[in-house]
Amino acid sequence: MSQLTPWLILIALGAFHGLNPAMGWFFAASLGLYRKSRRVVLISLIPIALGHAAAIAVVVFAVVGLGMAIDAGTFRIVSGLLLIAWGIYHWLYGHQHHFHIGVTTGLLGLGVWSFLMATAHGAGMMLIPVLMPMEHAHHAGHAGGHAGHMMATGSFAVASLAVLVHTLAMLIVTGAIALLVYQSSGFEILKRSWINLDLAWTIALIGMGAWLLLF
Repeated sequence: MSQLTPWLILIALGAFHGLNPAMGWFFAASLGLYRKSRRVVLISLIPIALGHAAAIAVVVFAVVGLGMAIDAGTFRIVSGLLLIAWGIYHWLYGHQHHFHIGVTTGLLGLGVWSFLMATAHGAGMMLIPVLMPMEHAHHAGHAGGHAGHMMATGSFAVASLAVLVHTLAMLIVTGAIALLVYQSSGFEILKRSWINLDLAWTIALIGMGAWLLLF
């Protein structure tokens, strides 16, 4: 795997999150239509992105800390089992954790809702297989006499950049779809043609967990 591949996967996962209406664009477009303002659509993207980034960061930084505390093989097994367990849980009970907001909600409420939705979907956990090669490349590059503190600082810097790149990709796709739906009032079309992204997400979680265990 080249050093560029994990970053491309991060961008792809961010775009996938952006496609999912449960991650934000549906509510950004709804708020804009309710208040008859494209500006509201754009402003709504800010708390949606911040909430998503916060949910991702909580998991990512915890993973970095855990990864420095245990050996790579054990970490890989734990991560794989965690992803599979969360995927199965999401498949069985995910529909019970759709947090509802109204079209009169404020920006703070929208940010909290975005955080809860991303957490419930296990969005941060999906980044674990991507972070592992990044951490390996970083540690290999700093091997040979560098202090552990410097390695830890660098690890968190890489993790922070990963959160930023992922969130920007998610924000761009979310914003594009929200504006498109706002301009065309396309909710009825989406109801008939939108694919089951929750099922796709569940399969992706379990698949990535299995990949960590088997390869």
